[in-house]
Amino acid sequence: MASAMTQQHRGRAILQLAAVLLLASPAAMLAAAGACESATFPAGKSYTTCADLPALGATLHWTYDAADSSLSLAFTAKPAATGGWVAWGINPTGDGMKGAQTLIAFKQTGAYVVNTYNLTGYRPLGAASTPIAYEATELAADDGDNGTVRLYGKLQLPKGMVTVNHIWQVGSAVASDAPAKHAFGQENLDAKGSLSLTGADAPEAAPAPVAGAPLSGESGDMETQAASSPAPSGGKPSSPSPSAAFTAYASSPVLVVLLALAGFLAIV
Repeated sequence: MASAMTQQHRGRAILQLAAVLLLASPAAMLAAAGACESATFPAGKSYTTCADLPALGATLHWTYDAADSSLSLAFTAKPAATGGWVAWGINPTGDGMKGAQTLIAFKQTGAYVVNTYNLTGYRPLGAASTPIAYEATELAADDGDNGTVRLYGKLQLPKGMVTVNHIWQVGSAVASDAPAKHAFGQENLDAKGSLSLTGADAPEAAPAPVAGAPLSGESGDMETQAASSPAPSGGKPSSPSPSAAFTAYASSPVLVVLLALAGFLAIV
């Protein structure tokens, strides 16, 4: 009798854990992870592909037009503090900050601006844009949900440029109408990767030098001189659908449930 009750108890527990596994479907886990598919934009702005970036809680939405090599994008992140800034850029010569062709959104006299900066060295940024390698149009920014800032833009890229090294960053303050220096925590150092503009999985990037300190006497930069290896970032359609990018979100919750099931069966 006791054995039968134990078996019934085990059966109910397994059914309950199976229900949890069913709830841990791709759509449910992506939604729980704050996946890019759930984002909304103002009327007139839509994008074919999106990615949840692996640092700073940022997301990137984009449409790449191969016919004319144009990239329309919306980058979303939460500034490190109220009144801070957010940035996204492409580095055509390396995998870090130096050499990046960057868009930075912040407020000047209470209104958002998006400046372009060619980050040629480790020095403070100014209040005015500097020319970048790509023609940048349709630059704008607005407030998103939960304190995020959305940065919009369109870049004219060279023909055949379909995989890029990109960086992103957030800062806590704007000083003298210019973005002030950001933090140098691990997430800040990890805010870079390889991005396939066509939405396919990007190839593995070569390891970067070991992380180091900022150059002596310099401030206002977006990154230390050397940081950890970039994390390859693929994309996925903006409408919910299974993709390779799902794997990163599926593996951990499912593993937790399976471990819980194994532990339970071991003790009952």
